[in-house]
Amino acid sequence: MKNFPRTDLASELTTAGSSHFDGVCRISEIELRGEAARRTGKSEGRYITLETAALTGGDPYARRRVSSALTRCLRSLARDCRRVLVAGLGNTLMTADALGAQTCAALGAGDGVMCVTPGVPGITGIESFDVVKGVCDRVRPTLVVAVDSLAAASVTRLGTVVQLCDAGITPGSGVSNHKTRLSEETLGVQTIGLGVPLVVYASTIILEAGGDADGCETLIVTPKEVDVYVRDAAETIAAAIEGLRRE
Repeated sequence: MKNFPRTDLASELTTAGSSHFDGVCRISEIELRGEAARRTGKSEGRYITLETAALTGGDPYARRRVSSALTRCLRSLARDCRRVLVAGLGNTLMTADALGAQTCAALGAGDGVMCVTPGVPGITGIESFDVVKGVCDRVRPTLVVAVDSLAAASVTRLGTVVQLCDAGITPGSGVSNHKTRLSEETLGVQTIGLGVPLVVYASTIILEAGGDADGCETLIVTPKEVDVYVRDAAETIAAAIEGLRRE
């Protein structure tokens, strides 16, 4: 079995360079360059991981704290927040893959924040990159925040982690359906990838338990409460992005 653990989280592949706890969230940062990026199979850049049990199912006060922490993380990565385009990636017909679209639905667009939900080629016949690139060329944002569901290597991380990365994001990576990467190099504007792990490969779970995962390489597992996870995470992320307006 190759390429295990199968995860989109940099924090599951290497040790964080710095970390602190603010009472609700543990925030850690990893900078991947050169050999470290090649070894992990990740793009070069800064990766910020926010871990908290309050992302989903938390009380309103705790979730506001999470949103504020996410806003600070976004600001630490972003160079210019005057005109933010939020790209809500994923398949709206699959609950575990609808985080991006639900984040856009929860956002109050306007006042410097714009949204686009490109869908997936299986429904639209158009690659997500082509849609987002076309919108960028038209509306000229100063920052793109691409929101998508991710895969984790541990079930304990589902719905409890947010990863931000200034290297952008590859649509479909969480379900091994990789497309053209959304990044500053491809879109011509700084692009921050923001995602929450909502799926884990069954093979990862079986291997952790010491079993034989042959034949399970493409089977993906998601929690039964995934609809609640997606709703709560989308609302929290939307509030964080709206917080950029108050900069």
